[in-house]
Amino acid sequence: MKIISYNVNGIRAALNKGFLDWLQAVDPDVVCLQEIKAMEEQLDLSLFEEAGYSNNYWFSAQKKGYSGTAILSKKQPDAVQKGTGIDYMDFEGRNIRADFGDISIMSMYLPSGTNLARLEHKLMYMADFRKYTDELRKTHPNLIVLGDYNVCHQAIDIHDPVRNKNVSGFLPVEREWIGNFMDSGFIDSFRHFNKEPDNYTWWSYRANARNNNKGWRLDYGMVAEPLKDRLKRSVILSEAKHSDHCPILVEVETP
Repeated sequence: MKIISYNVNGIRAALNKGFLDWLQAVDPDVVCLQEIKAMEEQLDLSLFEEAGYSNNYWFSAQKKGYSGTAILSKKQPDAVQKGTGIDYMDFEGRNIRADFGDISIMSMYLPSGTNLARLEHKLMYMADFRKYTDELRKTHPNLIVLGDYNVCHQAIDIHDPVRNKNVSGFLPVEREWIGNFMDSGFIDSFRHFNKEPDNYTWWSYRANARNNNKGWRLDYGMVAEPLKDRLKRSVILSEAKHSDHCPILVEVETP
């Protein structure tokens, strides 16, 4: 099973930049989107169906033009869960999950901490999300949580760790949380295969950052430990340029 995760920074903007042609070329089985910034009724769903993704599920934020997640798939999932049941997460459409056989795939968009109030919100989300996944894995042990975590784990994951040490996304408390999240039973699939520096998934639009590869690795495919032996590949698809993020790809063996 080939799974793509992509913070598209507005699905309508990405569509105008050739997103569907690119998607058909890559040909994943499942697509997790974040920051769709659209209501389902604002989209022409036939476009996705014609591209081979007749099963498409959208979980928009209540606020228009903001946040939101989606899952597209070729095969119909056994079940789809929109939200976590935690109100403040679900108001912003930050989590959607689909089950395929014994594998459960979640598209997750963790808040950014752009100011003090949003940082407090982010830290609350992190704590509550950890509790939620701890419970979820009791019934869905083969869980894969893909998406924009808005955190760089280690110095290798950010282009300038010294200057950014006090910036949200690389704060010690955030880095500690993502480390503990992995220690709770998740594999950072990209680092499982690739230990090299200069691999990023987000670049600022300022100062020609992408061309200079001054980026941050904010997007992860976190794979639950029971799937370790079925994990086949995990790569960053940095050539895709429909957003300030680029997509990631995770491949797992299905029974």
